[in-house]
Amino acid sequence: MWDSIANHISHETKQNFVITKHHAISGGDINKSYFISDGLVDYFVKVNNKNAIDLFISEAENLNRLRQSDTISVPEVITYGTTKSHSFLTLKYSEISVLTNDDTCYLAGKQLAKLHLWDDQKEFGFDHDNFIGLTEQPNAWNKNWARFYSEQRIGWQLQLLKDKGIVLTDISDFVHHIYHILAGHNPKPSLLHGDLWSGNLGSTKSGPLFYDPACYWGDRECDIAMSRLFGHFPQSFYKGYNDIYPLPDSYQKRADVYNLYHILNHCNCFGGSYLSQAEKMIEVMK
Repeated sequence: MWDSIANHISHETKQNFVITKHHAISGGDINKSYFISDGLVDYFVKVNNKNAIDLFISEAENLNRLRQSDTISVPEVITYGTTKSHSFLTLKYSEISVLTNDDTCYLAGKQLAKLHLWDDQKEFGFDHDNFIGLTEQPNAWNKNWARFYSEQRIGWQLQLLKDKGIVLTDISDFVHHIYHILAGHNPKPSLLHGDLWSGNLGSTKSGPLFYDPACYWGDRECDIAMSRLFGHFPQSFYKGYNDIYPLPDSYQKRADVYNLYHILNHCNCFGGSYLSQAEKMIEVMK
């Protein structure tokens, strides 16, 4: 496997790369992660079964789209592909620590705000479907945010649960209800990170680094809401964001609606306590 990965890197970089050291890196539930080096250049490699290549293609496309915005720092994609029995994604290596420094947090918030302001997209969605964790994320274009979110986020996750024999509510009725909650809200389509929690934003020697995205064009409030779902970033992060792109006073009314998507996805991926959490959230929203 390693010889094949080294050959892919050599082909892509036009520089001969021979792995002289590699070791596993902890973290993440989906892939195995490794540090590799030839003594001069270091890379970060994600490895999975061969049939998981679509996950890596999607991640590479998401990272490249974010990098195109020139607003936030993301890992540089080097190459991806398959060996006889594995799929892999190779990124430029950065040593990452927990985001705690106030100056770095403030800068990360400013960068995210600039991402959300970047470009002029008229519809919600993405050029292709992608993944949120292991779950396929549909992204068919739609000019109506309430319809996009209620159907392609909440309805989709509820249907996936129903397919597993888990019925939390009447899907049609609840999708209609979510649509009406959001019907009067008409946000500007923003390019979202899409999976923004503390495990996907860290600090490097050159500043904040965003990674593991699940991009689409949506309401910027989705990123902010999720950043508070599993804990939250330091307050300096939100100050940096609001100094560039202030959130409306009505944001808090929609935060739980947006976070329900991620709780439902965790139900689909992990079950357990997320099922009862989803049930409570749905009951409150009805």
